[in-house]
Amino acid sequence: MSEAKKTVKKKLAKAKTAAPKSASKEIDAQIKARGDWRGEMLARIRAIVKSADPDMIETLKWRGVPVFEHDGIIATGETYKAVVKMTFAKGASLPDPAGLFNSSLDGNTRRAIDLREGDKINEKALKTLIRAAVDLNRSKKK
Repeated sequence: MSEAKKTVKKKLAKAKTAAPKSASKEIDAQIKARGDWRGEMLARIRAIVKSADPDMIETLKWRGVPVFEHDGIIATGETYKAVVKMTFAKGASLPDPAGLFNSSLDGNTRRAIDLREGDKINEKALKTLIRAAVDLNRSKKK
């Protein structure tokens, strides 16, 4: 294992074993611990989510996965070796005229956007998708 990977693993482990923090602070720690394009990409996604819906709530689930919620789960933000994955919980029910979804396309419920190093985010289309997901959650709540 490379020294860089060991350093990231140590930082993530330290963040998880430290005194309990708010989910937002834990997500901040995860972004900082990455220290590479994946942390930057997750931070960018997070900023777009908050901009699209200022009432979005950040939580952590499934051993520390960042989750964005509004009347239920909207999306998750996960970092992997080669991608940052934004998975929409009800993505199969959302219109995607800009064709942002490029992963998990075979399922009946979820849809995801895999972002690779150097990818540009269509911010306007992503905000539209986020707002549609919020509207869908609100309609299911009634």
